[in-house]
Amino acid sequence: MNKKDLFLGFIIGIATTILGSYLFITFFTDFKFIAGIQIMKSQGNLGKIITLGSILTLIEFGVLLKMNKEMMARGVVLAVITVALFTLFI
Repeated sequence: MNKKDLFLGFIIGIATTILGSYLFITFFTDFKFIAGIQIMKSQGNLGKIITLGSILTLIEFGVLLKMNKEMMARGVVLAVITVALFTLFI
């Protein structure tokens, strides 16, 4: 059960980061999502976009802790660490 909750929290954390990046690109730039990703990557700003997208995981982390879902919250933290390492190598 614990590994399942950890994995579910990881998936939720990654999905929330993608959703946050999508929302940032569509609302604050003039690009569509895929074109925005390609343009930001060519400009060297993709890591910054992904980092801004991770802000929603902070809210998710707080909600999971409030609901006493500690293992899922650990999965979210693991997702944030994975995204941070991913942005270092982009």
